[in-house]
Amino acid sequence: MPLTQALQQDVVSDRAKCATGLRAVIKILGQWDATGEQIQNILRISPSTLARAKRADREWTIALDRDQVTRMSLVLNMHAALRTVFENPDNLYGFMKMANHNEGFSGDSPLNRMASGDILALMSVASRIDAMRGAQW
Repeated sequence: MPLTQALQQDVVSDRAKCATGLRAVIKILGQWDATGEQIQNILRISPSTLARAKRADREWTIALDRDQVTRMSLVLNMHAALRTVFENPDNLYGFMKMANHNEGFSGDSPLNRMASGDILALMSVASRIDAMRGAQW
């Protein structure tokens, strides 16, 4: 199979759902005080895509690949897990930018770890946050 055909198969076909999901995830990352550059790295999107997603244009759609959709899913799942752990909005939204001295963070914040753009770092943070909720799920 030619590379271009393989890449085309890796694109999620529902552009409107991709745009809606992207907007929701960007809003969550904004509530975590992520910078534009951090959002771009975490979601693997361009500055122009970030700008378009932030606009209120409901007609705008976008094609995202499976990696980008996976990144969005991880952020949504982290947000859901944090909502089960914290009731206080300051903790719910502030946790991601707090220095964390637990295993796997070495004093860095979860948000900074994710902002490396490495999907494995994103998965590691998601796993650690998921573990925080224990049997609360």
